[in-house]
Amino acid sequence: MLSEAALREGRLCVVGNINRDVKTAPFAGTDRLLRDGETRVEGILETPGGGGANSAFAAAALGARVAFLGKVGADALGGRLARALAQHGVTAALARDPGCATGNSLALTYADGQRHFLSCQPNNESLSFADLQLGILADYRHLFRADIWFSEAMLFGGNARLFQQARAAGLVVSIDLNWDPGWGVLGPAAVARRKAAVREALPWVDVAHGNARELTEFADAASLELALTRLTEWGVGEVVVHLGAEGAGHYRRGQLIVEPAVTVQRHVNATGTGDVLSVCMMLLHDQPDVRAKLRLANTVVSEFIAGTRVLIPPLP
Repeated sequence: MLSEAALREGRLCVVGNINRDVKTAPFAGTDRLLRDGETRVEGILETPGGGGANSAFAAAALGARVAFLGKVGADALGGRLARALAQHGVTAALARDPGCATGNSLALTYADGQRHFLSCQPNNESLSFADLQLGILADYRHLFRADIWFSEAMLFGGNARLFQQARAAGLVVSIDLNWDPGWGVLGPAAVARRKAAVREALPWVDVAHGNARELTEFADAASLELALTRLTEWGVGEVVVHLGAEGAGHYRRGQLIVEPAVTVQRHVNATGTGDVLSVCMMLLHDQPDVRAKLRLANTVVSEFIAGTRVLIPPLP
């Protein structure tokens, strides 16, 4: 039996976005939101945000040794976020840039499970390889690069340099192939150029993470099966697949193993579930039983969704 003690053995270094999230409780989304007026919701919560920061908080809450590398402005919000990381056991190596503001994101959460984000992320968009204090890598076993699309300096060259240095330091490298905000907005040539930049870095990636829609879009594939095949052809060793209500999957050497989701009666958290699943699988990376890893990860995710396990704290 694989127990939660295995999660506490993890040593994870996260590179990614950090900002403030303002999240609504689920509500019915209608065209009324596009007109002048006001919509009542059951609750509004202020938390740390960014896929990278949320992953670091979740890993620390699960008992792992965690570091976070990122960038904030030299402003009050950047200071609040830095203190929050420290208070929750995350070793923070943050570049403080007086030339940019720390970002914010408003997360509208709809009753049908869909979300819409309104974001302003100058700190995360300007993150560069020079901002990363990579001397910290030697103390960790696994590097997780979240939010790969937000910074062009990292997208076009920085990510590949980061992965190569992590590999040279003996770390396993994971990457989150999440939804690029440019998909459906930028022209086809720009989208193709951005995808190509990530693909060029994949030979230094051990594990890719993403949901079925993200993976198929990134791989320009008509099916998840084809997307997984292409990812491994491009150099990825394994893929962790977020399947939502269907559970979670792990793909390696042509075999996709799927474990069903754990039933949840009450849904408190609708955002961050993919981050939690990925974090669990990274902390359990060295464990040999894939099905046991997926089952434990699905259990933790279900408790997070139900609100019985707090992994992302309120922002003090």
